[in-house]
Parts: sequence; C-alpha cells; structure tokens
Amino acid sequence: MTFMNSLKTSMAALAVVAMGTGAALAEFPERTVELIHPWGPGNAMAVSQIIAKAMGEELGVDMPVISTPGAAGTKGQITAMEKPADGYTVFDGYVAPLVLQPVLGNADWSYSDFTPLHAAVSNAFAIGGRPDETRWSNFEEMMEYGKANPGELRYSSGSRNNLPHMVIAKVLQSYGVVAQNVPYTQDGNAVKDLKGGVLDFAFVNVGNYIQDKEAFNIMLVLSELPGAKASYDGAPSITDLSIDLGLSGLAPMGWTWWIVNPDTPEAEVAKLREAMTAAMKRPDVRASIEAVGFVPLDWDHTEYDAIVGPVFDQLKAMGNALEWEVEELKKLN
Repeated sequence: MTFMNSLKTSMAALAVVAMGTGAALAEFPERTVELIHPWGPGNAMAVSQIIAKAMGEELGVDMPVISTPGAAGTKGQITAMEKPADGYTVFDGYVAPLVLQPVLGNADWSYSDFTPLHAAVSNAFAIGGRPDETRWSNFEEMMEYGKANPGELRYSSGSRNNLPHMVIAKVLQSYGVVAQNVPYTQDGNAVKDLKGGVLDFAFVNVGNYIQDKEAFNIMLVLSELPGAKASYDGAPSITDLSIDLGLSGLAPMGWTWWIVNPDTPEAEVAKLREAMTAAMKRPDVRASIEAVGFVPLDWDHTEYDAIVGPVFDQLKAMGNALEWEVEELKKLN
C-alpha cells in the first residue's frame, strides 16, 4: 500500500469515528416528543396542549398531544407504556388511570411504577344546587335536611362509581346522609334535570360552571387548594365545613402528573424535568391554565411519592363509601 493510499484509508477511518462520535454527542431531544393524553378533546386536553407547547419550546422541538381515550383512561396509559423508554414519550398521568383504576382492580400497575417529571394541573369538583332553592341556603343545611329525610335527596355524579361519585359518597357518609345517585351519560342532561327540579344537587366540573355560572349555586368546592376555590369565584370549600371529611391534597379532585417509563435514561429524564419545570413557572402558561378554571401545580418530582401516595389511600376509603351508600339505600327499600 502506498503512503497516499494508507493516508486515505486512515482519513476514512477517522471520518467514520468522527461521525460516530457526532452521533453519540447529539443532544436529546433530536425530534418530536409525544405526550399521550388519556381523554378525548375538551378542557383537560386543551390545558395539556398549553403545557406541552411551552415545554416543547423549552426543549426546542414540537410536543404534540396525542388523544388516546378509552377504558377509563387505561388505554392511553397502556399505549404510552408500550412505547420505547427513550424519553420521546411522556405520559399525561391523570388520577383515573394512574391511581383510581389500580384501586378498583382494573389495572395492574401502581403510581410508584413510573418516573415522575412534574405535577401539571388540578381541576376541582364542586357540589352545585339550584340558585332558587328554598329548602336550604347552604351545604350544611342541605345535609341537615338529608339526615332528617333519608333517601329523599337525589343527585348525579355523571356516571356511577367514577371519581366524583366516590368523593360525594364520602362526603355524604361523613354526614350520615343517605341519598340516591342518578346516573347520566351526558353532563348536559344532568344539568337540565337539576334546573328542572328532578335532582336536588349535582357534581359540577369547572368547565360546566364557567360556561353557565348563573345555572348553579355552588354549595361546596371539593378541594382545600386556594386556587380551586378561586376557580369557583370564592364559593365555600371543604375547609369551611364544621367537620373534617378526611379529604386532603389531590384526593378529592381531578389532576394530572406527567410521568415517563421507569427505564428512561437519567439524562433524558433530567432534560424533560428541566423543561417542564421551566414551562410550569412561565406566567403566560399559568395565566392560560387559570383562564380555563384549572389550577397549575408547583410540586416537582421529589414530592411525587409524598403527594400521590396519600391519594391512593384516600381513594380506597372513598371506595368503601360507595359500598356504604349501596347498603344504606337497600335498608330503605
């Protein structure tokens, strides 16, 4: 081999090494990072899009929100779990698929099986009645009426055995009030029947409230977070009651905590955490979230177990309240 040929061979080898080194040094992320969202279009997805857009800007890539509804949120969770653990898939970890479905025995994972990035948002539930109600003027007066008239009060939580039903059943159990839950497949029908007097009170989500504030007398906001109370224009919350319901933190409301596959490399996890933390601190992001009635959450990954762990325990207690409601209604029949 001549010197020139030898030199060319050596240079070619160096080029290959250089290309390999360049690829190894390529910074994450190089392409789109997907957020798997467990619900269809609506306020929850809109809020996730707000955060994902800001987080993508921090990362320097697009971050689309992929709607994957089905099976009470577990379809989206399973879809995300089946993706490669390379940092390019983030789970929009809502309470229903992340904690509630495992509590109900409908999922074989635990919240602790995932790696947290940062808390995202909460959306508080409320108990609303008719503005022209004359039998009571506040929630505790309604509870006095319900205790004196077992089984007479009729309410809706939307579908049965969902999270709002569990929370309301726990509240009623705390007061010893037996009421009839009337299931609906659409929130609009429940609101119509509340206005018409078919229902005495109903679960109200913040989207319903913002859309038609005059339709409801918000008697109780089912959260102790100041931001949740503000979302319902300062209506009474569980902190204003004369008894302790045993509901605290994120347990009595909807919320999401963004998570990733536990096998995701630490370097990629760190980048994602940094970007989401920066996004959640941005004033424009927080203002946009609050405009929809949701509350931005400030907990980072180090607080995941301390915040989410108690939710698991409280949801178990709420499940017991559902059983109590069923048994007490049977006694009246």
